[in-house]
Amino acid sequence: MIVGVPREVKDNEFRVALTPEGARELTRAGHQVLIEDGAGEGSSIPQERYERAGAKIVGAPEDVWSAADLILKVKEPIPREYGRMREGQTLFTYLHLAASRELTQAMLGRGINGVAYETVQLPDGRLPLLAPMSEIAGRMAPHVAAHLLEKEHGGRGILMGGVSGVRPARVLVLGAGMAGSNAAWIAAGMEAEVVVVDKNLDRLRFIDQIHKGRITTLMSDQLTLEQRVRESDVVIGSVLIPGALAPKLVTDEMVASMRPGSVVVDIAIDQGGCVQTSKMTTHSDPTYVVHDVVHYCVGNMPGAVPNTSTYALTNVTLPYALDIAAMGLEGAIGRDRALALGVNVWGGALTNEGVAQAHDLPFTPLSELVDGLG
Repeated sequence: MIVGVPREVKDNEFRVALTPEGARELTRAGHQVLIEDGAGEGSSIPQERYERAGAKIVGAPEDVWSAADLILKVKEPIPREYGRMREGQTLFTYLHLAASRELTQAMLGRGINGVAYETVQLPDGRLPLLAPMSEIAGRMAPHVAAHLLEKEHGGRGILMGGVSGVRPARVLVLGAGMAGSNAAWIAAGMEAEVVVVDKNLDRLRFIDQIHKGRITTLMSDQLTLEQRVRESDVVIGSVLIPGALAPKLVTDEMVASMRPGSVVVDIAIDQGGCVQTSKMTTHSDPTYVVHDVVHYCVGNMPGAVPNTSTYALTNVTLPYALDIAAMGLEGAIGRDRALALGVNVWGGALTNEGVAQAHDLPFTPLSELVDGLG
């Protein structure tokens, strides 16, 4: 199979979908790997390493898209890439279709098969391809918040960990999954006063056991959220429903109740955000202010640490890419139910129910389109 890796073109996205080590594994298995010229530069990966791994360097993105059977990307296509997609081709990337009707319709119209990293799901509910980026985003969130709390960046002028005799920042983390638990861990390590809320008591219990009471855990309900948001200096949103829009847990009124100069970091913005006042931002223009509260809603937070992110991503995506390249997408999803759950679009049909509900579009179960998936 021909595997293509185009250069990422989203604003300030410096990651690349494949490391030289991953390219070597694919070429060693007999596949041809096309890397767009300069694709690895943003991740500080020299082009010569791809060439030594057996990959072919291609000058223009159109040449990658037109030749490849399988396209590996990091982020969803942007409008100028829509015309490069073609019928029968497989796109393997973070899609977050529930947050973009335009992209969803473009993929349906082009007849491409879209496999979303974020909806590949193991039988126990874990999301193996989302986990490393959630881990990175979670660990970055307290650092971002600490920076934005500084007065020169619009914050209240609070030091995250406080000092002797002065209280630290109060940090509220919404969601105790991979991103949320990592955000809470780092914030606690910075000596902030941390509260985590979730509806999953097992996750809260796990945080209690690991951190031995240094992080307060609370069951999520409306009254608790209203009170804790109002008291917080920082709110970190990390709520996820695989493939679907994130629930708006924090209302406009709750944000308005926060003290001026407080900070919201919405990690869930890729799926629409879990704060009502959130809107997608970019690394080049990352913040805005609503109700005197600083909002940071960058959709590709891990793109700020691309070398770490690229290697973490390839570690988990490569086994699936090898299976797709070896057996074709139909063969690979027939063998692996987790990968089948990643298929959001198949030949012009929308196969993810959460995305269909988000955009009020027709939904077709993948089992009706592919034999052997019943």
